[in-house]
Amino acid sequence: MEFRHLRCFTVLAEELHFGRAAQRLAMTQPPLSMAIQQLEASVGARLFERNSRGVALTAAGLAFLPRAQALLEQAALAAREARDVGQGLAGQLQIGFAGTVLYRGLPQVLRDFAAAHPRLRLALRELSSSEQLVELVHDRLDLGFVHTTRVPAGFSQILVSSQPFMACLPSSHPLASEAVLSLDQMKGEAFAIVMRAVSPDYHDRILAACADAGFEPSLAFELRHWLSVVSVIAQGLGVGLVPAALQQAGLPGVAFVPLARPLAPYDTHCLWRTGRDQSVLGAFLAAVRATAPPVHHVAID
Repeated sequence: MEFRHLRCFTVLAEELHFGRAAQRLAMTQPPLSMAIQQLEASVGARLFERNSRGVALTAAGLAFLPRAQALLEQAALAAREARDVGQGLAGQLQIGFAGTVLYRGLPQVLRDFAAAHPRLRLALRELSSSEQLVELVHDRLDLGFVHTTRVPAGFSQILVSSQPFMACLPSSHPLASEAVLSLDQMKGEAFAIVMRAVSPDYHDRILAACADAGFEPSLAFELRHWLSVVSVIAQGLGVGLVPAALQQAGLPGVAFVPLARPLAPYDTHCLWRTGRDQSVLGAFLAAVRATAPPVHHVAID
């Protein structure tokens, strides 16, 4: 049984006239008759009665018609979906993101993308940068929003945002009202910091900055999320150095103070495997590029 046989059958069932059906199918009557005979042989039942008055569906033909129509509709739908995915008009992306991206970059990308591509589905998973790298390497994510310079070979990236670190203190802290702070003013304080296993780059960068300021911080809290760091500080349990975007979290009880000597910025990159099929991915990357700072599309060999 072939789809061309089904097409011939459904058109003839609608027209109940070999001449009109052949005209609709852009063929002559003999090959149409042959197609119907082949279909009937395949089904094992007569589908049409032919007599001097014309053509009529048999009981078997009446039973077969809705199923044949459904098969043709499903085939057309499958072809349309495959074509749309191939053209980047439909499909699904698995996207990883680190939590702070919710305050810088990602929401605008998602809004713009959803407006332009309503049939493309996004499945988002909050993961640390380290966890995303593992998922990306094993092709369990299509792309990720990461905060790390430790990128595996064979990946490309776009800089999404770059933001300064700020001192984060309880709003009742004596230094909270300062216009700027030098890092050595935080010497002797209990620090809250993101765990090294979660964000090794920025964990090490903060410790190195404190060492340059002449002290080793007392790490009272090592946490999985930057928002947890700010929450601990809001409770008066420590101080910290956090990305500036966390001011947008709106947590009460904390103050953010610029540093007199800025640390290297906290960068967010969109990361994906170089050479990956971009029929769907390419549409999302276009939305990322539209909101990213100028420059920065880097392939890592």
